[in-house]
Amino acid sequence: MSDSILLGLSGSLRKNATNRKLLREAARLFAPGTYIEADLKLPLYDGDLEDAEGIPEVVQTLADQIAQAHAVIISTPEYNKGPSGVLKNALDWVSRTDGKPWMDKPLAVMSSAAGRAGGERAQMILRSYMVPFQPRILPGPEIHLSDSANEFEADGRLANDRYERNLQNLMQKLRAEAGI
Repeated sequence: MSDSILLGLSGSLRKNATNRKLLREAARLFAPGTYIEADLKLPLYDGDLEDAEGIPEVVQTLADQIAQAHAVIISTPEYNKGPSGVLKNALDWVSRTDGKPWMDKPLAVMSSAAGRAGGERAQMILRSYMVPFQPRILPGPEIHLSDSANEFEADGRLANDRYERNLQNLMQKLRAEAGI
């Protein structure tokens, strides 16, 4: 199905973040289909803001993108032994929208970090964050990209064949889980 939609959420807002590069490599290996990278530049969740103004348009857009995607990939950095606040904030906001955009959604998670564990703790915590939403989280292969600044070529491709093989395997499993 070439008209499939893959949505990527990066836990890092940096333009050239290795988590964005990892998502783009995953999308390349998931192809064919349309890849959309979500905008997580959202206001901080605030119940008073929600009461006064409702769900912000950018949050509703994200929830709609999740609902419309055939599959979702999330890549998180590890900040202080956990996922980024940016990612947690996005999950908190989406949980406040109508409907259940994550319900039964095929989901692959990965991490990219400077440390030698490659964000393993952040990914484990992210998986636990997702449980209440009830997506279909793939168990693996787990992708923990360590020393991430040195794992990409100048063109954005993964420099390590082992990482690329594991990521390709994960994307094949995600396509199968999505029925694509």
